[in-house]
Amino acid sequence: MVNARLNRLREKLATAGIEAFLVTYSHNRKYLSGFTGSAGMLLITADDSWLLTDFRYMTQAAEQAKGFQLVEHAAKPMETVKQLLASRKIGKLAFEQEHVTYGEYAAWSGQLDTVQLQPVSELVEQIRLIKDETEIAVMKEAAELADRTFQFALGIIRPGISELEIALEMETFMRKGGASGPSFETIVASGERSALPHGVASERIVGTNEFVKLDFGAYYKGYCSDLTRTVVVGQASERHREIYGIVLEAQLHALANLRPGMTGREADALSRDIIARYGYGDNFGHSLGHGFGLEIHELPRLSKLSDTVLTPGMTVTVEPGIYIPGFGGVRIEDDVVITDTGIKILTASPKELIELRV
Repeated sequence: MVNARLNRLREKLATAGIEAFLVTYSHNRKYLSGFTGSAGMLLITADDSWLLTDFRYMTQAAEQAKGFQLVEHAAKPMETVKQLLASRKIGKLAFEQEHVTYGEYAAWSGQLDTVQLQPVSELVEQIRLIKDETEIAVMKEAAELADRTFQFALGIIRPGISELEIALEMETFMRKGGASGPSFETIVASGERSALPHGVASERIVGTNEFVKLDFGAYYKGYCSDLTRTVVVGQASERHREIYGIVLEAQLHALANLRPGMTGREADALSRDIIARYGYGDNFGHSLGHGFGLEIHELPRLSKLSDTVLTPGMTVTVEPGIYIPGFGGVRIEDDVVITDTGIKILTASPKELIELRV
């Protein structure tokens, strides 16, 4: 698997005329090499693939980064990079411009005084766009753990419990289920706070006859899941039902019509047009979805600004919402894989409006 990923990267490097590429971003380093340590970098050329790290990780790197030449770098890692480049008579080095600070760039420029630095954009991320069968299998397991967590949450949500307590119980449940942690800070937003699209759990106490929005995911075997469901504690009002019904219609329409060959803009319109038709267009302020995998937010984007063409193997969320300040909000989200003919939905939690009787 690692060799296949490196081969795809080398094809991109050859096309761009890049002799050497330095990978410092942790997720990209892990994707290409399998190395999970917190410090290290990859130096990739047409013929060599080096993993540079420090003394702490030499044993771990040897076990994880099969096929890589392992190098214990100097106190200043760029001194070792400079030596390796000189040994191959390479005078130009590409680096990941999105993941290097100006301070790092300035330091590198001084240390690599004989090397020309070349910023490049998202070379590895473009490869990561298409998930292989092994990745999708792990992501399915992460989605199933999220589904089980939602069922667990239904049993603990009640008037008098705080949002923070719910989030803690959910995250503990995910860890007991095999997750190394949540994919992101768990969102539990009740009552009027459910109108906050990213209202992370607070000390607010859950009341009655109000929405509770849960947005969470399991970080499982290095991959993320991302699930949102909205329930009512107590009895739903007509307004609750109206808003929920519109979001559900918009989400189901998107799931039924999402397909390869669409742009991110076209996908976004599948739900946005329905919500706007009901008069709530101004209350849906975020995009329909985003890619996910090693990170919770990856390419592609299902956004009215995105021209990315959806391709089989991409994994995206589908998460329309309506948010009404002072009242509350609804979001319904599933994880999907783009297939040759449409999509495969990874999450399976129920989507009918659930009223938790008190």
